Amino acid sequence: MRLRTRVAVVGAGPAGLVLANVLQQAGIDSVVVERQSRPYVEARARAGVLEHRTVEILDAHGLADRLLAEGGRHGSCEFRHQGERFSVRYQELAGDRAHYVYPQQFLVRDLIAAYLSGGGQLLFSHSAVALDGLDGDRPVLRCEPDGDAESVEIECDFIAGCDGFYGASRPAVPAGRLRAYGRQHEFGWLAVLAETPPAGEEIIYALHEDGFAGHMLRTPSITRFYLQCPVGDQPENWPDERIWSSLHRRLGMTAAELKPGPITEKNVLDMRSFVVEPMQYGRLFLVGDAAHIITPAGGKGMNLAIADAEELATRLLAHYRGAGARALDGYSAACLPRIWQAQEFSHWMLHLLHSPAADQDDSAFLHRLQLSRLAQLRDSAAYATNFSDSYVGRAVSPGSDASGR
Repeated sequence: MRLRTRVAVVGAGPAGLVLANVLQQAGIDSVVVERQSRPYVEARARAGVLEHRTVEILDAHGLADRLLAEGGRHGSCEFRHQGERFSVRYQELAGDRAHYVYPQQFLVRDLIAAYLSGGGQLLFSHSAVALDGLDGDRPVLRCEPDGDAESVEIECDFIAGCDGFYGASRPAVPAGRLRAYGRQHEFGWLAVLAETPPAGEEIIYALHEDGFAGHMLRTPSITRFYLQCPVGDQPENWPDERIWSSLHRRLGMTAAELKPGPITEKNVLDMRSFVVEPMQYGRLFLVGDAAHIITPAGGKGMNLAIADAEELATRLLAHYRGAGARALDGYSAACLPRIWQAQEFSHWMLHLLHSPAADQDDSAFLHRLQLSRLAQLRDSAAYATNFSDSYVGRAVSPGSDASGR
């Protein structure tokens, strides 16, 4: 089967779906292909914290109605260490900018419904296997569906690679055309999703001699937790009883304060940071995790991906309205400063929160630095204000005109 569209979007995550919806609202046709099934995509639990700017983007395009009605608005977070607790009221310090807590899978359902209701074409269970002709004017995306259905070729003007770190988009770029920057971090995180109410109204970051613990808000009945663990650790090493005892100890909570419930998901995260430059090659644009990976510290991943999608959509619309290649050529330059700022903040958060390995020669020195950062965050208004500005997402300043003028 052969299709023709203006923009082929690989991946039905938040980035691909925001891009497709914005284009569709402007009358630019697209086809979205996704290797997973619709039930899988709509149930896949990932991030859950949306920055102020991200909500503004979604709301401006009519994509935030359920988010604003059902999501929780939050403006403070708590830090804990050796029985001491203090909150940073980042909304007050960042000009009334706040977070919304709204699980990623809920947002994905909303975006899918909006795209399909507007007549969009979304091919689930279709894996992208080849991206051809990227340096010409008519690239072709080739897909193989699950089962016995016929393969699909999509001829298009542009391809948006929104298919994550392991997708087909980035590897389609010829060798030597992208420069990769990366770091494998020296600790892991056990990510846990549990059917238990949150133990309070704030995200909690707890520093402990056994390692970091995080309490992340999701819904009134479901909570996300993180536990620092060794690199290469396995979920099988963490039976439920060990998870709950570690959470109670590291968070400084009793079983009455944090009620153990069924654990529905646990996995060890590959804690790495990664960025490629540029984020485009010919008629291919890399968006979100296809171009950059960031650790969960600071909750930046989904927000960066949606910001990429909005930037690309703005430039594609300018192109189709007559600005030509000038608008598209600036995509990478517009995205990368924001991405590197988020990487720096995430790296700072990691080294604020995580216990240095005991066998490191300089572990005692690093721990004292960690305590100094924590004290400044507690005692210095300027330090806390800078943290707040980065944590909630920096306000957008007027930039270059995407029309290319």
